[in-house]
Amino acid sequence: MKNANQIIGENLKKIRELSGFTQEQVAVSIGVERSAYSNYEGGTREAPYNILENISNLFGCDPFLFFEDNAQVNNEILATAFRISDIEESDLKEIANFKDIVKSYLKMERIAQNEAQ
Repeated sequence: MKNANQIIGENLKKIRELSGFTQEQVAVSIGVERSAYSNYEGGTREAPYNILENISNLFGCDPFLFFEDNAQVNNEILATAFRISDIEESDLKEIANFKDIVKSYLKMERIAQNEAQ
């Protein structure tokens, strides 16, 4: 049976690869060393929640997604992944900022929808 770090690591790797990012690009974007990020993906090091939150902003998904181990996760990862090439570090940060805004908007929409029911 997989432990939480292994599940998180597998999900981080899936979304990163589907999005076409290198470990170095993600690490620079979230402000950690590539070796630390590699350990998160490998499941050998626990990723702090604030790091997972930064990664979720980069990929435009909710942090809870990284903890899930089922087929629904694969669908969510595919929905948020998009491939890009020749991107600069500053572009990655802008993408993460924009996705964070979209993520917040979608949360507000869900809250409003639940209150209306």
